[in-house]
Amino acid sequence: MRDSVLLPEYNVLCHAHPPTKERRTLGTTPSSNLGKLVNRVPEVTLVFWILKILATTVGETAADVLSTTFKLGTVVTSYVMAVFLLISLVFQLRARRYVPPIYWIVVVFISVVGTLISDNLVDNLGVPLSTTSLIFTVALVAVFIVWYWSERTLSVHTIYTVGRELFYWAAILFTFSLGTSAGDLLSERLGLGYPLSALMFAAAIAVIYLAYRVKIVNEVLAFWLAYILTRPLGASVGDLLTQEKSAGGLGLGTIPISVVCLLGIVVGVIHLSRDERKKALGS
Repeated sequence: MRDSVLLPEYNVLCHAHPPTKERRTLGTTPSSNLGKLVNRVPEVTLVFWILKILATTVGETAADVLSTTFKLGTVVTSYVMAVFLLISLVFQLRARRYVPPIYWIVVVFISVVGTLISDNLVDNLGVPLSTTSLIFTVALVAVFIVWYWSERTLSVHTIYTVGRELFYWAAILFTFSLGTSAGDLLSERLGLGYPLSALMFAAAIAVIYLAYRVKIVNEVLAFWLAYILTRPLGASVGDLLTQEKSAGGLGLGTIPISVVCLLGIVVGVIHLSRDERKKALGS
């Protein structure tokens, strides 16, 4: 198994002693369970983080394309994307294992929906960015509390059941919404600008990685902090590339950047799919 970024490979103790709930559900011995437990989400590698940032950038640019360029409006775009998200999520939950194309389609749609939730609250309902940031922070913490209370773990290495996966996707949705609000608050309301905001979020992720490497923070906290911060990082990069020069961007346009990011995701997913096939043939 390849080395992971921010998160190491499965903890040996976790493998040796699967959670009590899983042993009880399967009704077999721990040793026989080990071969049956299949993680439903990907390993956390460098490719994972690259695809996550690309999906985040698409979430920012695609929302602008649909709501502004195609003149669907934020509300209609939200409904359309929510339907696509639910459909893709059904396929993901029905899959018995991690399937890269299905998984990353869900991530792209959840990125768009998470962005639109924040935009609707701010643009249509007039909720301040500081308030939406607080709301999404509380919602995310609530998901983590209920998840841990129910499963006694927040690790993405042990998403073996549909229940755990639902907690996982709920947390991811709120990380996207929180990242959108917090990123907009810093880059727009506080006047930091897109380049400085991108550098700041990249530096924060680097600090988290360093803190993880020197064991100041554990793997679970490091992962979720980095996952939250990659949202405003990707959004800042997306805004820098697409916004008009008068607004501090490069003016490359939302459609070209969306297409480039989607092509990058396709290439990454093809690579991951080949890896998964090799693993299946070798098992």
